[in-house]
Amino acid sequence: MILIVNTTSDTSVTEELRKQAEAGNVDVDIVEAGSLKISHCIGCNYCWLKTPGECAIKDDYEMILKKLIHADQYWVISDTALGFIDHKGKNVFDRILPILTMNLKFVKGQMRHISRYGKNADVGLIIRGDAADKEYLERWVERAALNLESKSLGVFDESKIKEAVSCMC
Repeated sequence: MILIVNTTSDTSVTEELRKQAEAGNVDVDIVEAGSLKISHCIGCNYCWLKTPGECAIKDDYEMILKKLIHADQYWVISDTALGFIDHKGKNVFDRILPILTMNLKFVKGQMRHISRYGKNADVGLIIRGDAADKEYLERWVERAALNLESKSLGVFDESKIKEAVSCMC
């Protein structure tokens, strides 16, 4: 299953994604998160120490996290700000921590958290707006995927929906 989280208020991108996915017989679950309350990670480590696998912040992200556990791919649609994704997009990436444990292992000479559920979704990003440093975002998504022991599916402008869908399987 492919989980797509749209953190923008514009649903036209997800409607186009839905059409393209249906045409390609791809199973997608789309969450319109633009109006949801998703706080930033506060670094309390409760998801590792006190409530393993469960974020201590009780907001709308909990529903996304439950879907993410079962997803093969995790796509985030985000507006851009200051050369990066905006705060809503960043929040849905930062709140992934409960799917990892606090235990560490070496992977190719680098420390990585061990997955709580045995597998993690591959990661892709669709950006809206022209204020993004796409080269930097490509490296950032690759690092995020590396931290999850998954793979990067790339960074796509909203005008490149067909290319993004071609990475969805």
